[in-house]
Amino acid sequence: MSKKSEDQNKHTPAQTLWWRFNRFLEHHLPEGLYPRSLIIVIAPMVLLQSFTVYFVLEQHWSEVTKRLSRAVARDMAAIIAVYEFSDKSETTLAKLVKISNQHMKLGLTTERKTDLPALAPKPYFSLVEKKLSKYIGNRVKKPFWMDTISKAEFVDVRVQVDKGLIFRFLIPEERVSASQTIVLLASMLGSSLILIVVAIVFLRKQIRPIVRLADAAKDFGLGREGEAFQPSGATEVKSAAYAFLNMKKRIARHVEQRTAMLAGVSHDLRTILTRFKLELAFLGENKSVDALKEDVDEMQGMLEGYMAFVKGDGGEISQDHEISQVFRNIQTQVIRSGKHIRLIGETGVRARVKPDSFKRMVVNLVANALRFGDQVELGAVVEGGLLVITVDDNGPGIAVDDREDVFRPFVRLDEARNLDSSGTGLGLAIALDIAHSHGGNITLEDCSLGGLRVRVEIPV
Repeated sequence: MSKKSEDQNKHTPAQTLWWRFNRFLEHHLPEGLYPRSLIIVIAPMVLLQSFTVYFVLEQHWSEVTKRLSRAVARDMAAIIAVYEFSDKSETTLAKLVKISNQHMKLGLTTERKTDLPALAPKPYFSLVEKKLSKYIGNRVKKPFWMDTISKAEFVDVRVQVDKGLIFRFLIPEERVSASQTIVLLASMLGSSLILIVVAIVFLRKQIRPIVRLADAAKDFGLGREGEAFQPSGATEVKSAAYAFLNMKKRIARHVEQRTAMLAGVSHDLRTILTRFKLELAFLGENKSVDALKEDVDEMQGMLEGYMAFVKGDGGEISQDHEISQVFRNIQTQVIRSGKHIRLIGETGVRARVKPDSFKRMVVNLVANALRFGDQVELGAVVEGGLLVITVDDNGPGIAVDDREDVFRPFVRLDEARNLDSSGTGLGLAIALDIAHSHGGNITLEDCSLGGLRVRVEIPV
């Protein structure tokens, strides 16, 4: 059993469930800090308001509707009871209608020689219908008919008091339901919206310094001189910003010192090599001198290779550059050396790169391809915010298991294909270092020519 399987088996069901929940959040939450912060603030607020509306507001509406419906049913029962105990004359009936309409707002009218209408369709959910039907049935004890949807702002209730006599009540809706519920709901939603707007404004102000710090770090990693960065925001953000600025100064000082040291070393060694060449020139032409000259040339080439590797991008600043023009220049140099290379991909591609180090990277990749193949294709496209450079050849390629090793410095085996012009085994190591200085990366793949494809991705 693998170690990974053993670790998974050690997890309890609760831990596994928690792990899956975290994975779900990672896959479905936005990637940005600002939208995540908004979710953290807004989601609990929305949940709280939802629970409040459901438990508090619903209970409030239900209780108020119950009390109002009970009162209306009691008034209707009182009117009907008075009629039952009266002489049931027209005069008495007229007085009851007047009393119920003036003092009770029941909207009472009488209908003779008629029966209750057929049952009206019931609404899917109506708290008024449910409560009022219950209390009328308990209080009145007579056949009745109710319609809560046909007449806007009124509830139509008809009670069969005697045979051929119907009491029709048109009751204002405000008498049987909580009319202020919508106002309460609107006030709650309004206050929530105000809180959300305040949270958005506040979070945007708090997140902005973090975004500026991230942009400054990104520009520094890509070798770009962005806008002047000044620490701001919360104490923790300022601390991180000052730490970044101090680190940036230390790195810049280190690069400057290293460049100055390398310039001195390079000058001194080149001076010695120049003296060697002059001394060999005075010795004349013979086999021993020719061998020494070859050794000196090889030593100078190795020195240039080592210096190029240690120098890296040389502290260059990224500039807007036409990549296609760089490729055409490289193609011209290759043709002059007696070899051939074909340019593919888009024309007129432009990107922000460090011109000299970028060209050195492409030259190293092309030289490696030409060393092992006689068909080489060089192309560049911009896709998904990346400058993608490909160098294809029809050489023997590299086994998948060996593709990571070729980027190691000083690997000099021919099958590693990591040789530069000096033969020091730094070709791909230098190229990878330059790609990293641009914020990019290099990967190796199979290609349609049958050999190796070197793929360089640089953010633009």
